[in-house]
Amino acid sequence: MTTKFFRPLFLAAFVASLTFSTSLRAAIASAENLLPADTLAFFTVPDCTALRVLSKVSPQMMFWNDAAMKPFHDKFMAKLNEKFTAPLEHDLGVKAADFMDLPQGQFTLAVTVNGSTGHDDVPPGILLLLDAKGKSDSLKTNLAALQKKWAADGRALRTEKFHGLAFTVVPLSSNDFAGIFPKRAPVQELGKEPKVEKPGELYFAQFESLLIAGNSAKVVEPVAAHLTGGSAPALADDAMFAADKLAQFRDAPTYYGWFNGNKLFAMLTESPASTEGDPASVMPKFTAAKILGVTGLGSLKSASFALREARDGSALTLHLSAPEATRAGILKILALAPKDAGAPVFVPAESVKFSRFRLDGKQAWAELQKMIAGISPGGLASLNAVIDMANTFGQQKNPGFDLRTALMGNLGDDIITYQKGPVGDSLVELSSPPTLFLVAVANADQTIDAIKTVAAMITPQDATKQAPREFLGHKIHTIALRPTRNAATGATTTSSLYFAASGGYLALSMDTAMLEEYLRSADGKVKPLGETAGLAEAAQRVGGMGGGMFGYQNQRETMRQSFKLLKNASEANSAMKMFPPAFREWVDFALLPDYSAVQKYFYISVFAGNANADGLTMKVFTPRPPQLN
Repeated sequence: MTTKFFRPLFLAAFVASLTFSTSLRAAIASAENLLPADTLAFFTVPDCTALRVLSKVSPQMMFWNDAAMKPFHDKFMAKLNEKFTAPLEHDLGVKAADFMDLPQGQFTLAVTVNGSTGHDDVPPGILLLLDAKGKSDSLKTNLAALQKKWAADGRALRTEKFHGLAFTVVPLSSNDFAGIFPKRAPVQELGKEPKVEKPGELYFAQFESLLIAGNSAKVVEPVAAHLTGGSAPALADDAMFAADKLAQFRDAPTYYGWFNGNKLFAMLTESPASTEGDPASVMPKFTAAKILGVTGLGSLKSASFALREARDGSALTLHLSAPEATRAGILKILALAPKDAGAPVFVPAESVKFSRFRLDGKQAWAELQKMIAGISPGGLASLNAVIDMANTFGQQKNPGFDLRTALMGNLGDDIITYQKGPVGDSLVELSSPPTLFLVAVANADQTIDAIKTVAAMITPQDATKQAPREFLGHKIHTIALRPTRNAATGATTTSSLYFAASGGYLALSMDTAMLEEYLRSADGKVKPLGETAGLAEAAQRVGGMGGGMFGYQNQRETMRQSFKLLKNASEANSAMKMFPPAFREWVDFALLPDYSAVQKYFYISVFAGNANADGLTMKVFTPRPPQLN
């Protein structure tokens, strides 16, 4: 994305903050009834007043505003003011603080096709709608002040009317918001004249209490038509959106968003294929149409999300509209079978993270091969050559070895992962908590043989350490992994992967104690995760555990781990190098409080997914911490 694309959006967003409140006028229509029919994607808050009320009592905002967080909070906000607010105020000649208490009503941000075909010279449209409700007079005053300031700065403002509604047109330059978006040096290709960057424009107008702002006449004209009783197609007339609205946006979400896959992919596939490059190159030529078709993303009709904040918790729903009959590639892999994805009894209650996916391994492997072949037949040939090399290597010890059968052919339809809290407080221990992976396999011995063969090809193995050791009737195998170098400290760390077969699964972990605990769980002495207080109730809020995907996180404990990790990293200056320099300027983890002072804001979170004939859905629910009730 170029800064040219963002400048009108940025200016529109700030102008938008000069609005909001409660109104005695007729209610402004909802977003879908105002947005143009060529809307590519949009995000909307139907009622900012309600959002503000809910935000004040949300655990996240209460945590951020807690007195214990003040030193950390103030450092971050000071940097935000320095890098963002102050330059913005300088460019616009206004004080942001004067408008912070104004927002209420509808806030909608949309991207439209705007006649674009995916080329840089025709940018997508950007549209902002904001209902000031009862403070329309304040909106009018603030817009007039901005117009006066821009005119005094020598801007050649003009007025254009659409359906009787007068829009002020503000020319933008590459220097606008240079303090926030530094201007990039133009890229010039040899033998070609550099493209002349067209100056952008911002169109804005006020209709009753509504601010309309966009980056082109094509973007704002349909909105003007909808507001003044004119005839123009709206997003609400789109059958695909109407279906998603009925299924996904009912029950008054706090905010939601929608994306038109059909329109975006049509834009991408209509872009002309590149005629440049070496015609004799053996590398495959990639086009958007080819990539979308091969990966199956071209069959994605739409995507949406909706978040609902309530006193009992926060619920997020994500939906991909992809009809079963046309699914392929990635979407076919993600369409999990409706099978039990709950935590088995051997998963211990002290697990801080758990996830289970009923992914069909053999089907996923078949689809992956199709995608590789579709992108490049040579790519599939190369993959097969690597597999054949592994077969030759493995057949030196086992003449009947076949990697396809031993590994891919044995994959089942169950993948389980769970993690416990770290065993110590060192940076290494905090960043690598004990984790166990379980993969359902049909023939564990063949799968183990395949893993050892592949590992030996990648990293030399010590034959004296290859022999499995016995543990409670099971064999624990070990392979050495490639040494890793810590970018922050420069230290080199060696590690091993341990694995064993039990209960129809191949269990893998880099922590021997974690693996042994799983093998020991058959004695039935483990308190299961399923008995955790609040888990069953939370699971019902995401549709249960029978859709083929389920996950759980003990956020209270994972945040405890994060606090320790970040505070320890701040004490070890070398470890801070793991973060980008710009990030280190904004935060000082040494200012974080003792975790006990803020742990009351964290509890648990669950997610679940399922697929049906219409598409794929994932739900996330975070119950309100009981300590805050």
